[in-house]
Amino acid sequence: MKNKAIYAKAGKFEIKEAPYPQPKYNEAIVKVTAISLNRGEVRTSFSKQDEWIPGWDLAGEIIQSAANGAGPKENTRVVGFLPSGAWAQYVAVPTDALAELPLNISDAQAATLPVAGLTALLTLAKGGQLLGKKILITGATGGVGMFAVQLAALSGAHTTALIRSHDDEQMIKELDADEIIFSAGDTKNLFHLIIDSVGGGLIGELITKVAPHGMLVSYGNSSEQQDASYTVTTMYRSSVTLYGFILFGELKTETASVALSRLIDLISRNKLRIVIEKETSWAEIQQVAHDLIDRRFKGKAVLKVM
Repeated sequence: MKNKAIYAKAGKFEIKEAPYPQPKYNEAIVKVTAISLNRGEVRTSFSKQDEWIPGWDLAGEIIQSAANGAGPKENTRVVGFLPSGAWAQYVAVPTDALAELPLNISDAQAATLPVAGLTALLTLAKGGQLLGKKILITGATGGVGMFAVQLAALSGAHTTALIRSHDDEQMIKELDADEIIFSAGDTKNLFHLIIDSVGGGLIGELITKVAPHGMLVSYGNSSEQQDASYTVTTMYRSSVTLYGFILFGELKTETASVALSRLIDLISRNKLRIVIEKETSWAEIQQVAHDLIDRRFKGKAVLKVM
């Protein structure tokens, strides 16, 4: 059977023929219908000089179930993710990285969930019991940030969102943020948990906003700055924990399949909104990738695989 994929090299993208997947015993073959873009994979595609097939998030239908009998069966709609290679018509995916989809969630909606949704879910879990506690989420208009604001509110936390523009204030309010700020200096609160995607020089300022015995979880560096200067004595004085989060190393106590099913249940019960700002054909990958890096849209971008 023929297969096509998006190949990337130094910021250039091309759809061309690719090998058909040869699944391992614990992998199902998925016919991909929708993929979602994330800043990390796109930035890597811009910098990597060797040709490769990027892609983490995918949604589609099982056309061949796993040989070991585990996981979803043929003709089942699923959402899942891979460490790379998801931007293709057909992919082999471990069954513990797949979750079944109900009828009331579209493939496009589902494709936004794996990296952004799981990152939001698992970074918030670092704070333990969140009921009544103060949480700060930076980059709140991004894919992870929008999920994190809503999940924090559902957990009963007092949620503060840090955003860049006043134009986005109403949108974030509608996601149930309790407070909106435009710089870390805008609040005198100390936070039990801070979820940060900005990185760079902001890290030092955010550490001063962590409550005693609280935690700052850093999962990204959208600022693209390398200086993250902070005073270590500040951390010692307040017993603050600085945690570097990488999703692919976090799925240990709970599989992606189980965690994705939790998010799917919330969406099915209208407890969690999905914000898709751009939805188009995967033939538009070049433009959409540049728009993502240049912050020309908020929320998630989804490409339909043709």
